[in-house]
Amino acid sequence: MAVSEKQTLEIVKVLYYGAKIIILDEPTAVLTVQETAKLFDVLRRMKAEGHAIIIITHKLNEVLEISDRVAILRKGEYITTVDTASTSEQQLTEYMVGRKVELNIDRPEVDKTRPLLEIRDLTIKNDEGAVAIDRVNFYIRGGEILGVAGIAGCGQKELCEAIAGLRPIEGGMMIHQGDNIVGLSPKAILAKGISMSFIPEDRLGMGLAPSMSITDNMLLKKYDQAKGPFVDRKLGRAEARQVIADLEIVTPSTETPVRRLSGGNVQKVLLGREIKSGPNVIVTAYPVRGLDINSSYAIYNILNTQKKDGVGILFVGEDLDVMIDLCDKIMVLCHGRVMGVVHAHKTSKEELGLMMTGALDLSSKYEDKPAGIARDSRIEESREVEE
Repeated sequence: MAVSEKQTLEIVKVLYYGAKIIILDEPTAVLTVQETAKLFDVLRRMKAEGHAIIIITHKLNEVLEISDRVAILRKGEYITTVDTASTSEQQLTEYMVGRKVELNIDRPEVDKTRPLLEIRDLTIKNDEGAVAIDRVNFYIRGGEILGVAGIAGCGQKELCEAIAGLRPIEGGMMIHQGDNIVGLSPKAILAKGISMSFIPEDRLGMGLAPSMSITDNMLLKKYDQAKGPFVDRKLGRAEARQVIADLEIVTPSTETPVRRLSGGNVQKVLLGREIKSGPNVIVTAYPVRGLDINSSYAIYNILNTQKKDGVGILFVGEDLDVMIDLCDKIMVLCHGRVMGVVHAHKTSKEELGLMMTGALDLSSKYEDKPAGIARDSRIEESREVEE
């Protein structure tokens, strides 16, 4: 069953048991645009039949579309309730953050360099041994943000982990400026002088050590560079201070355990540490998941700054509105296969949604060859989005 069908079935079950009040927590998080529209139709019929529905969501456009009233919480405290018909996305944002916030996402035009990372016929299995990524091809240029869209569980996690050297690869190649890095561990990748950073979706479980201080987390990528038996905590503390200042991290001190920070500040610590290593490729998975609007826009600005500096960024996201505004191109996955790569400013949520479900396949449309990429004799001719 599709995710939307499973959600509809759950709603039918609670109705069967006579529920009059239904609470939905982020019901559209893993739905396409088309599936969201179907869910909202069901909810409107339930409302007409006299049911009370509470929806918890961070998607303001959906709040304005489906709700009658909106209650706003900030840091666990109730702020106010407003009628949807008399409010706006801007006003809701100001209630949520406590001050005026600019909602426009900048997409700076940057001269693209030659491809920094090229993925050729990549095949990856998930933890259960099933194929999660099936002969995927794409590349990332310097000064470009390539978005990856897809329904949850379509191979995004496995793709990111494989590029970072954290998951075995069944077949294909990953070419970083002429070097095939397939089979290399993160340490081996660094040893080759390849500068690449990974921002995982599980920021506390995989990206940072939650019980350790900001200083010690800064040193996690430098412990093997110590000249003696001890790490240079003075250097780590200095880097922590600089990251705190540059990214405006709110923390009592550099020695505060990262688990005591807010979600936005935790993500800034992780991003700051990775950026300090000077990567030319950043792989980031759901970097704003669970963050408030203010923190989310701060993360977008950080990524755009890296883009301006010539870094190539792979951005795995779930909010199609954000991806269209932030990314240069968007690659869509469906069941581990690429349905196409489209220019962000030329596509729509509806088109992306059709590709995410497999109803629209544009994978054969893009056959141009990227110019200037360092070639390996084993690498097949690559494909590029039509410029």
